[in-house]
Amino acid sequence: MDYTIFLDFQLPNAPTWFYFSLFLAFALFFRFQRPLTLRNVDLLALFILTPGLLLLQQAKNTAGSGPADVTVAYSWLLAGTGLWLLRALADLFLERRPLLYVNLTAAGLTCLGLGLAVGLTAVALRRTTAEQTEVGRQPVPLEQVKERATEMVARTTSAHPVGGELRYLCTRLLALACHAAVISGLFFIGWRHFQDTTSGVAMATLYLLLPYTAYHIDQLHHVWPSAFVVWAVAWYRRPLWTGALLGVATGTSFFPLFLLPAWWGFYSGRGSGRFLLAYLTALLLSTAVPVSIYWLDGSYWRHFVAALHLWDWIPWRVAASEGIWTTVHWAYRLPVFVVFIALVIASAFWPHPKNLAHQIALNAAILLGLQFWHADCGGVYILWYLPLLILLVCRPNLTLAEPPLPAGSMISWLTLWTHRRTTSASTTSQELAV
Repeated sequence: MDYTIFLDFQLPNAPTWFYFSLFLAFALFFRFQRPLTLRNVDLLALFILTPGLLLLQQAKNTAGSGPADVTVAYSWLLAGTGLWLLRALADLFLERRPLLYVNLTAAGLTCLGLGLAVGLTAVALRRTTAEQTEVGRQPVPLEQVKERATEMVARTTSAHPVGGELRYLCTRLLALACHAAVISGLFFIGWRHFQDTTSGVAMATLYLLLPYTAYHIDQLHHVWPSAFVVWAVAWYRRPLWTGALLGVATGTSFFPLFLLPAWWGFYSGRGSGRFLLAYLTALLLSTAVPVSIYWLDGSYWRHFVAALHLWDWIPWRVAASEGIWTTVHWAYRLPVFVVFIALVIASAFWPHPKNLAHQIALNAAILLGLQFWHADCGGVYILWYLPLLILLVCRPNLTLAEPPLPAGSMISWLTLWTHRRTTSASTTSQELAV
């Protein structure tokens, strides 16, 4: 008898997973006693981008589909992105928030989250190269990281030559490691900064439950930068660590560069020099490593030219990749880009002073706004900002959150401990009173 039937585990198709995850999230996180609360609306709005991905999948898989069907799909994605952009900007004015209400205990959420993690991991590892459908293009430094990881695995397993299956396996393993980093980062933020273990478990479970994670479980370039951004938020009280994480993310994925002004304004007068020093050092090191590898391989100039021709990031170039800008004249990208740059510059000075709630909303708004002028599949990179949206939806009242420490001394630690002891009781009473 063949017992491999017990290992033939596969996720349902995309529409089925959408409805299943929507129903389960509704049952777990919807507050039935107060159905018109903002958090209930946010929970349902987290699924608003899924129909756009389903329409895009249908347009690509149907032989009779034309450019109009793809345009409708990207229009839906950008419309949903615009709604979340307005929501993120509105969150800058919201201070009082109720505690996160979950219809399940922390132990039950942990059990469900572990089950989802095991299932998604099994599906990702069982996929073959023929089943791989890469969405968007990978940055040149990130492609180099994947190639070096493949070569290391090949030397370890004595696999010669390096084939497509081994390369795809390394991509999946790196992507799963980044998903694990995002999950652990969400839990850490809930436990450490939201001061609620249940919130941390709930955010990690919600990330695994949302269909975007399952759809792009093996897309390394979707989740790689978000892992660094999440842990930058997790270590926001340490400017050196935050700067180093954002520097590596910028050197390998480029777009976290637009988060720099917001973080500099956040640390203004409270460690901005250390933040910039760590950021620039990590950025130089993360770019120097692939440059050195290309130089030793003798393919420096070819990859250097490829890295400079970032057509998707240059708004005054004709878009050559798939997206909304292949059907709309490229000149309209310029005003969109100017408005986006104005938002990025304003994030350095407003609001002032910033707390953790402002920083989460600003980072989410910047990454959401980037989707409108990014030419390569703009609107599809949901995992870039999805963890920030989860933090924005689930966060409690953070107006009394601690500022970054001026120095890592014992006096600073004692000051932090005293601050937390004196403010935790008042914060809890305010939240329960809402």
